[in-house]
Parts: sequence; structure tokens; C-alpha cells
Amino acid sequence: MTENLVLARRIAGDLLKIQAVFLRPKDPFTWASGIQSPIYCDNRLTLTAPAVRTDVEQGLAELIRKNYPEAQLLMGTSTAGIAHAAITAHLLNLPMGYVRSGAKDHGRKNRIEGSLHPGEKTVVVEDLISTGGSALDTVEALREAGADVRGIVCIFTYGMRRGVQRLEEAQTPWVSLTDFDTVVQVAEEQGYIQPEDREILQAFRQQVLDR
Repeated sequence: MTENLVLARRIAGDLLKIQAVFLRPKDPFTWASGIQSPIYCDNRLTLTAPAVRTDVEQGLAELIRKNYPEAQLLMGTSTAGIAHAAITAHLLNLPMGYVRSGAKDHGRKNRIEGSLHPGEKTVVVEDLISTGGSALDTVEALREAGADVRGIVCIFTYGMRRGVQRLEEAQTPWVSLTDFDTVVQVAEEQGYIQPEDREILQAFRQQVLDR
């Protein structure tokens, strides 16, 4: 088993344990779009569980060391990525900041909070990638401000085809601690779901995520 897979499985187990990722195949959640989803993700819960938080932040730091060793600055997405960017930056002894969803309407009217120098090699920290929209909005704002955005790290991804394609089109590399398929596999092994639930989850992947 590769080191990356070991990490992905450990984070998947952590997220399942604290219900930051919750699987409910027979009683699906309703997304804002109206889609009936057998999975719900709230990675903010990782901040309230010290042991899981440690695994997550150390994992993000390791992803950055391996994939973006040249990183000079971390920038969190607003609001979910801010705390993760701050803790991970502390572990890596790097500066950090964050990007607002829109510019403030008072004071200096900043959208980017923190010091950013043109050409600075920057990594975006996100909690979740689905369609890729919020992460790419952050990347665009940083590039417009002169940052050399090297890529994105996140905690969990659904692996939605639409999101993957958007990131590729924007020429933005990205890497995630764990993903939908790993979570489903670990959930079945650890008894969070029954074997027959896998069919429901695979159908969701084919009908929604892979579209």
C-alpha cells in the first residue's frame, strides 16, 4: 500500500468517525440544487476534534511538501479554508492569508487579506472540492493580484467530473487528502454502511458525479 493511500484511508476513517463525512444511502440528503445525495460533507467538524484536526493539518502540510515544495505562501478560501490554511502554514513556517468571496465595502476594501507580493509562489487551501467554483474564484483573484499560484490542496473531494475539468481548463493542479471512492471503501470495511449500500453510492457516482 502506497504512502498516499495510507494517508487517504486514515483521513477517510477520521472523517467518518466524527461524521464530517456522513453516508446515508437509504435516506439521502437534499442538496441546494435539489439533487438527492447519499453523502453529506461538513469538514468544519474537523476543527472541533483535536486528534482528527492534527491528522488533517499534518496531512495537508505533507501534501504541500511533496507536491509544492517551492511554496512561499498559503492562502485559504473563505471561510472554510481559513483555519486550515493558518494551522498548516504554522506547521510549515510559512506566511498565510485568505481571500474573501468579495471585496469589503469599508476600510481598505480588501478582497485579499494578508501580505501578497507579486510573483510569490502560492498554494490555495480549501476544505472541499466539488464543482471547483470557490477554489477557482480564489485562484483567479490571486492571479489577478500577481500571485504565482502553484496549485490547490484540500481535505476531501467528490471527484466530480465537472470540477476536475474546470480545474484542468484553468491549468490549476490540485491534490486532496481523501476522496469519495476511498471514503466509501473505508466505510464498508468499518461497518458504517452495508455491502448493498455500495450499489446506491456507485449509482450516485455514475448519475451525478461522473456527468
